[in-house]
Amino acid sequence: MPVVVADIMKLLCSVSEKRKMKAAVKHSGRGALVTGAVAFVGGLVGGPPGIAVGGAVGGLLGAWMTSGQFKPVPQIIMELPPSEQQKLVNEATAIIRHLDWTDAVQLTALVMGSEVLQQQLLGMLVSYVNKELRAEVQYDD
Repeated sequence: MPVVVADIMKLLCSVSEKRKMKAAVKHSGRGALVTGAVAFVGGLVGGPPGIAVGGAVGGLLGAWMTSGQFKPVPQIIMELPPSEQQKLVNEATAIIRHLDWTDAVQLTALVMGSEVLQQQLLGMLVSYVNKELRAEVQYDD
């Protein structure tokens, strides 16, 4: 059975949509830059105690700047370039290889009927989003 990329991408969107997965790319570089800059200014103004205060204030400011920028995972994975979508399809195919399906609707119905398959696909998606996209995953309840 040939693997159809669009069918598996639709499946991954359905699974992540059901769990209301969102992801936020961490802008840790920007946060670190802000933290360092504020600590540096604190050191210039207040010496060693200023570095400590500047680091704490900069850390809070950096964390605040980089939080709360979440996007739905289905949207993120559909916007991936074809090469990255193929990586996801390859990983998903390893999980669902034993299923016999003809189209996206049938494949989605088979997977949605199995909590085990859903959990395996979700685990794969979370791992991919964390490692490849360097993003944090959140579930809306």
